[in-house]
Parts: sequence; structure tokens; C-alpha cells
Amino acid sequence: MDDQPPSPSAEGRASPVTRISISMPEDLLTDLDDMVAARGFESRSQAIATMIHEQLLEHKRQLGQQVMVGTITLFYDRSVRGLQKQLADLQCEHIDEVISSLHVHLAQNQMMEVVLVQGPAAKLQAIANEMITPRGVITGRLQLMAATIPPLHPLPG
Repeated sequence: MDDQPPSPSAEGRASPVTRISISMPEDLLTDLDDMVAARGFESRSQAIATMIHEQLLEHKRQLGQQVMVGTITLFYDRSVRGLQKQLADLQCEHIDEVISSLHVHLAQNQMMEVVLVQGPAAKLQAIANEMITPRGVITGRLQLMAATIPPLHPLPG
């Protein structure tokens, strides 16, 4: 274990860095080096740390109880009768998890809506499923991050 200078953690604090060693087939290393160059990573270590971070987020999302922040992005046909009201009602039903939303009118009765959410990952996935499945929703996706938004209003007692 080599001591390295501290690096910023997800919360912005400096955290100690530990050196590890990994082994991989030469063709995989070549592919890694190509990706590092193409995506502009500073080093293999940065690229690998980013990939591990993404996998850990996915693992936490699957566990379901970690509080996370994210977005539900919806693309839908606004001409479908009652759909906008149904989506607005769903946001109201989940007011504890829905922080904010933004919608943009696109061409030909199409709408894109981005809903900012925070809460346990499993609950956010259930909310996303409710919003993505109604008739008229063309596509939707939940994107989560292992971060939290400070509460807007402190909870009593």
C-alpha cells in the first residue's frame, strides 16, 4: 500500500488514496488505453475509478434502501387525453420524493419532462415506473446518483 496525496471524494472533501494492482489480459488493457485517450481521462486510474464508482451506484440502486438523488426523464405525446394531468397527479402523490420538475414543449405535440427526485432508490424506481408506463409516454428513464439534497425544511422533532 503506497501513500498518495488526498483526492476529492464525492462530498468534495479530500480523502486518502490507496494504490492497488490489478491484472488483465493484454487486449483488455489496449481497449482500456483506447478509451482513456478517447474520453480524455488523465490516467487509467481515473478511468477505472470512474467505472467502479458507476458500478457501485448501480449496486446501491439495486439494494433499494440507500437515499439517492436523481432524475426521471420522460418523453411523451401531450395530445393523449388526460396524460399531463395523470403525470402531475403522480408528482403530487409523491410530494415527499419529488423536488422539482421542468417540461419543454417540442415539435408535433411532443413533450419532454425532467423530474428531480430524492429518496430510497427502490421507492424512486417505483415512482419512475408509474410515470413511464401510462399510455402516451413514449420513453422514460430514471437516473440516480449517490448524493442527497439538503432538506428544504427541517423536519419537526
